[in-house]
Amino acid sequence: MAWNLDSDRPIFAQIIERIETDIVSGVYKPGDKLPSVRELAAEASVNPNTMQRAFAELERTGLVFSQRTTGRFITEDTAMITELKNSLAREKVVELVEHMQKLGFTNQEILKLIETILNGGN
Repeated sequence: MAWNLDSDRPIFAQIIERIETDIVSGVYKPGDKLPSVRELAAEASVNPNTMQRAFAELERTGLVFSQRTTGRFITEDTAMITELKNSLAREKVVELVEHMQKLGFTNQEILKLIETILNGGN
């Protein structure tokens, strides 16, 4: 999948978000080995130092761990992954609700619209 990085936000933060999304969506499964820094940096067309910085932050959070000679791996803590998934989803829902409220929608109208869309309506 293409890496669409936005120059308006820090690249390393966008890399972290992308890898987190890949983990919670199942692209990378618990215990999976991540590609090397150089491989992912080349794939994303970023400097390896930027990718290294993102990996270091993912390790700090515990989502990724490194084994000295074999590389970096996704945590096997499925509760942590589920918690991250719920947290990321909640952030998006909050953004959506805030945006809809700025457009003048009431909470009831927001719920009705979401329900209609979930049921296949326009």
